[in-house]
Amino acid sequence: MEVAVLSAEAMKALAMGIAAGFGVLGPGVGLGILISKALEAIGRNPEAAGKVQATMFIGIAFVEALAIFALVVAFIIKFA
Repeated sequence: MEVAVLSAEAMKALAMGIAAGFGVLGPGVGLGILISKALEAIGRNPEAAGKVQATMFIGIAFVEALAIFALVVAFIIKFA
């Protein structure tokens, strides 16, 4: 009986790791692309740096929200 409980806990830990890992992988790549393109735009048109930075920070907030949601799901898996 104890082996089945340990196996269920192991599956929970595995599911938590997969949810957190893959859930943060996409936003990480997205942040890299977003910041890269924003810096490229500022390099091409330095006068528009203020507008580009404001838009970039809004985009960063939305992308980071996805990563936070993935971590919340991982913790729900752990404690449910």
